[in-house]
Amino acid sequence: MVLRLLLLLGALLRATKPAPHCETGQETLGQCQTVRKAKCVDIALSSCTDVAYTQMVYPNFLDQKSREVIEYSSEYLLISVLHNLLQGECNPDLRLLGCSVLAPQCEKDKVIKPCRHVCENLKKNCLPAFDAIDMAWPYFLDCDRFFAGEEEGCFDPLAKLRGEVDVEEDLPSNLPATFIQFKHHSYSQMVSTLKKTASKCSQIATTYSIGRSFEGKDLFVIEFSTKPGHHELLKPEFKYIGNMHGNEVVGKELLIYLAQYLCSEYLLGNPRIQTLINNTRIHLLPSLNPDGYELAAEEGAGYNGWVIGRQTAQNLDLNRNFPDLTSEAYRRAGIRGARLDHIPIPQSYWWGKVAPETKAVMKWLRSIPFVLSASLHGGELVVTYPYDYSRHPMEEKMFSPTPDEKVFKMLAKAYADAHPVISDRSELRCGGNFVKRGGIINGAEWYSFTGGMADFNYLHTNCFEITVEVGCEKFPLEEELFTIWHENKGALLNYMEMVHRGIKGIVSDKFGNPIKNARISVRGIQHDVTTAADGDYWRLLPPGTYIISAQAPGYSRVMKRVTIPAKMKQAGRVDFVLRPAEAWPNKLLRRSMENTYDPYDPLELFDPHAQHRQPEARGGSSPGREKPWWWSYFSSLDLHKPLWLLKQR
Repeated sequence: MVLRLLLLLGALLRATKPAPHCETGQETLGQCQTVRKAKCVDIALSSCTDVAYTQMVYPNFLDQKSREVIEYSSEYLLISVLHNLLQGECNPDLRLLGCSVLAPQCEKDKVIKPCRHVCENLKKNCLPAFDAIDMAWPYFLDCDRFFAGEEEGCFDPLAKLRGEVDVEEDLPSNLPATFIQFKHHSYSQMVSTLKKTASKCSQIATTYSIGRSFEGKDLFVIEFSTKPGHHELLKPEFKYIGNMHGNEVVGKELLIYLAQYLCSEYLLGNPRIQTLINNTRIHLLPSLNPDGYELAAEEGAGYNGWVIGRQTAQNLDLNRNFPDLTSEAYRRAGIRGARLDHIPIPQSYWWGKVAPETKAVMKWLRSIPFVLSASLHGGELVVTYPYDYSRHPMEEKMFSPTPDEKVFKMLAKAYADAHPVISDRSELRCGGNFVKRGGIINGAEWYSFTGGMADFNYLHTNCFEITVEVGCEKFPLEEELFTIWHENKGALLNYMEMVHRGIKGIVSDKFGNPIKNARISVRGIQHDVTTAADGDYWRLLPPGTYIISAQAPGYSRVMKRVTIPAKMKQAGRVDFVLRPAEAWPNKLLRRSMENTYDPYDPLELFDPHAQHRQPEARGGSSPGREKPWWWSYFSSLDLHKPLWLLKQR
């Protein structure tokens, strides 16, 4: 009787026990957890400490109940080694997405799921990288199982990479339109300021990214033009680049201030700014090395270090990472008829380590027909110009001019003469060593180095670039920024206006069709520029009289005598109409075109997944091989190896 009562009591208790509650998608885990209130705890997972939130919850979405269980799991090991497996592709995006599942965001004891659309977009972009190494998409990044829709109150685990986490302090609404905060901007604050500026001047401004840093931050550009996002016929393209060395921060701040200034002054009707923007397409890239900047910023303003943060997260100096085309130019210089322009990138260059920031700039240069540029650095007060690599490699300080020495001196002086401190004749100041040179110097004569960005611009594209050392202090105190801006504002504007010096025009055939890649030559200068897709060109030249010629494969050369007056501030219009060279045999014409255009483009064809991989390690396709090459990464897991990463055959 007693036994029967106990059995009945047990049945009654089981009947009244709450049924396990399954949230959407949770039933796919194989079992449902009894509902219990979440308790937020600090994130202690080393691979997830840089997420945009500070607290997580146990158990996680995979029902892993402790830090130890997570850290010994195959899922955690995968997100820790994905960077190596995919050669940096899609990272840290994939790692942060994985962390949002393994270390779910928790606020006020409530779990917040990551957004499904973020997962779907990343899977679309990154699945080819997994296919390239014959790896299946990880089950715990299943966008339908562990992610939620925006209507459910999800969060974007990748927002930090786009500068959408840190919020700028609210400013009074009654501030004048010209108000600029002269402060140091974090990456997030920089992106926010650029976006707000573009929104304020949406009719003349837009923002875009040229690529991602090694750690996944967008390399943001703000553009000013009457038709943002589009090249306009005969309108020259100009760019400023800052923060190439992460610890040289003044250029970054100057370009943020310049963007705000251009927007405000255009709206206020400033005739100089309106003329500049109406006739020029301007691109400002404040930070080329945001990863390095973060390291430098940890030291704080006033720290005048020369090492920390200078390089990228890969420990690469970006201004030594470009192809060495200068050595090839010196080799060609003694060859009769050889051109010192549009030199192709040697295939051997890709055998080394090429930073994603470097590749982003090179692709940027390929996509836009830039005419003029300047890179803003710090550590001295002087303007330098190419070549930066000495004519004789063993000579560290040797005057090594380009064929356009007169053009580059004109450009460098345009910045230096408009800068009140650089043009000051006192030798007892920052940059005083360059007073007798007028505040400018040939780069190689100052000190020689190879792989620089300015030399690459000149020798691979139409773009002329100088380097401006904007101050002896690399990371000045915030209270110094206002003065630095006013010292450089006029020089920044004056240099941009130099893009309109020389001549410009259109090269077309007798029917008015534009001719792309036609060469514009100047007699006596062993350096050509080429026409853009619409047949337009720009050739920077100082005042003087020149013999200008235009030529293209299959057409006869046309020559014109051109005089540029000393007081001329706008580019003279010189058009060319080319006629077919009918006397040329077809065979010769074909050979001429083949010699002009290199069919192999190492930048476009470069496969980042195969860069450092041995040929036999591709996708586990070697005869008799049961597992792909990356399986060895998981050899320590014994019984917990991720079979779910193996593709089904």
